Amino acid sequence: MDMGLLIERLKEAHPDATCALRHENPFQLLVATILSAQCTDERVNKVTPVLFARFPDAESMKGADPKEIEEIIRSTGFYHNKTKAIRGAAERIVSTYQGRVPARMEDLLTLPGVARKTANVVLGVGYRVADGIVVDTHVFRVSRRLGLTRAKTPIQVEQDLMKIVPRSEWIEFAHLLIFHGRRVCDARNPRCEICSVQDLCPSAPLFLSGKAQKPRPTRKPKPARRPKRKAARASGGKRRRR
Repeated sequence: MDMGLLIERLKEAHPDATCALRHENPFQLLVATILSAQCTDERVNKVTPVLFARFPDAESMKGADPKEIEEIIRSTGFYHNKTKAIRGAAERIVSTYQGRVPARMEDLLTLPGVARKTANVVLGVGYRVADGIVVDTHVFRVSRRLGLTRAKTPIQVEQDLMKIVPRSEWIEFAHLLIFHGRRVCDARNPRCEICSVQDLCPSAPLFLSGKAQKPRPTRKPKPARRPKRKAARASGGKRRRR
């Protein structure tokens, strides 16, 4: 794969590729990224204005009433766990880092609710520090379809990408794949016929010919059946001893 050509084509196709989460500082970016887990950026952007108007910084967030936070962020899903993570991160930022979101990977990973993806977002977008490559669901899917990796976990995908993508492009590369995944390389129905990197993609011929296996829609687990009660005895009571 010609990485220079791939990146050039993606930049031409998505000149507006950037972080979609609205924020004014690294703390707000951290909170928004935590909220984005299993949720769309669009939905997060609808709740954060209210959340940040009420709790604009780590100091105010750490002492917030959990129920008030939960009510504001409820629509993002998993609001109990997200509230716990946000308050926990804010408390540690105040007590350990003097109220400032740390700008080092090893420090960020000590915050509740923060793994490498979130840490990479904060470092790359908030501080312009290229310490890794953000791997979300779009980056994971598109990088595998492009043949850039065969890894099966986000951490392994990140490691593979870091070996082949120039470090100067780490931050923007993730944005490019995310936008490409949203606009063109859809999970179920990739639009290969209009893809700007179709000729570079080993998966395109398979999708165009209909030979690629599309992911099956996830099915909700069936509720567990209640154990059947034993039928009452016809006599309605215990057997009499003879």
